[in-house]
Amino acid sequence: MPQDLPPVGGYDRIQYRRNIPARGFRPSVYIYGVIGVMTYGFYKVGIGIRERNELARERHWARIHLVPLLQAEEDRDQVRRHYADLGRERALLGTETRAYHSDRFVRPTYAVTPATLTK
Repeated sequence: MPQDLPPVGGYDRIQYRRNIPARGFRPSVYIYGVIGVMTYGFYKVGIGIRERNELARERHWARIHLVPLLQAEEDRDQVRRHYADLGRERALLGTETRAYHSDRFVRPTYAVTPATLTK
């Protein structure tokens, strides 16, 4: 029995591809779009970081300028407490004892805390 052979000139081409048009834009358009969106995002992030740094700088300078006022308030409170202590001492002892040999006010270097803590 003779073997089957291809026809002379070969078989017709087999169409294995479909002629469907490509959907969407070229890939370079998508790449440029993503690059544009990311650039805009980084720009906005940079503006936000600058704004946050400026607000922090303002907050720090506000605190720096408030320190003398707060210190003066603390000093007035210390002097008021000192004179109140001297008044109580005079009322209890009848005289004023001096721990230092000076009339100059000395800021206390210790803090008095209550004996029992309440929660």
